[in-house]
Parts: sequence; structure tokens; C-alpha cells
Amino acid sequence: MKLHILSFIFLTAITLVFPVSSLACACCAESGAYSISTAKPGEQDIELLQNLKFDKGAQLFMTAAGFDGVKGLNAIAKSFESQSSTNFFSVTNAFSARIWKFNFKTKDGKTGALTLPMPAQMLNFKADIHDGRQGGGGGPLLYKELRFKGTVQAGNGFFQSSIIKPTTYFLVLQGRGNNCDNAGDYTHWRLEISGRNADYTFFGELSSSKAIEVANVRQ
Repeated sequence: MKLHILSFIFLTAITLVFPVSSLACACCAESGAYSISTAKPGEQDIELLQNLKFDKGAQLFMTAAGFDGVKGLNAIAKSFESQSSTNFFSVTNAFSARIWKFNFKTKDGKTGALTLPMPAQMLNFKADIHDGRQGGGGGPLLYKELRFKGTVQAGNGFFQSSIIKPTTYFLVLQGRGNNCDNAGDYTHWRLEISGRNADYTFFGELSSSKAIEVANVRQ
């Protein structure tokens, strides 16, 4: 009996000193959190990337210069000018054997594909942006990025003339979440292609988080 009483007193004291929320939320961020780190992608990172789902729509980023500020996509210049919006690409993405394959298609049927091997290092960025949003378990909802810089392995279709070695890519996955990374945290992507004959950027949404939200509602 004395042992049970002592155990109860000990557990009560622990709860008073460390609230249940802090004990249960190892992933929760602290106010003012900021971190940026570079490391070799691990198995958890690979699994996360395999679980990411890309929306079918993609946009071409443009400044006030319009298509004149885009370098390397002359093959679709005329079809692009006939459209009233930059959002006229459909895209499918696959990540397998540490390689991304982006397949683009314009509304008038022109196609192009990019093959992007995963670099040896990836950058993980997280920050409290002080907008008052809270994570599910408490603490601020962090702004997050996964960044990958590498060399384009191949480009075909309307990309082919712009891919002259070495042409590089910069892929950024953007989202919100806590200190732990999950595929559902990431909601947007941005892909820059740069080289002697290339200077263009695409961006779009990730549907991974939407699929998870739907699954949670159905449960």
C-alpha cells in the first residue's frame, strides 16, 4: 500500500512540474524558434519525399518583363503568348531511386520532361514567423522549407535546347508545421532551372496535405 501511495505522489509531482502537454509533445516548437541545417538525406527524408503528391497544375514565374524575362523556353513562346494565364501547364512528378522526374504539358499539347538527381546534401529550414498561428499540440506553427540544389541530368521536349551541361536546379518545398517533418506539412513547391541557356522557374501546390486532411475528416 505504501508503495502505491508513494508512486501516486511521485506521478502527481511530475505532472505539476512538467505539464502533460509538454511531456506528450516532443515535436512542439518554442516561441522564437529558428533553425537552418544542411545534412545528407536520411531514410526518413527519402520516405517523406516518396509520400509527397504534386498537384497537376503548375505556373511559370514571371516578372514585369513577362515572357521576355524567361530564357530557354522559346519552343513554347508562341503557345504561351496565346494564353491569358501563366497557369497553363499540367505536371506529373515521380520520385524514385533518389531521382525526380517532372513531366510538363502545355494546354496545346507540347511536352517536356526534366530529370533531377537528388543532391548529396539537403537544407532544412524552420522558423517561427510570429503570425500567432499555433501548432496542434501547442507552440508556434513554424514556416518550413526543404531545399535541394543539384545538376539537371536530362531535359527533353521543349526543355531540350535549354539543358546544356552543367545546368543546375533549385527545388524548394514550402509549408507549415512543428519541429517534426511530415509529408502533409508541405503545401507548395518551386523549381528554378539555371544555366548558359536556361533561366526559368515553375511553381505549384502539393496535394499531400489535402489528402491527409480528407483522410482525417473521414476517420
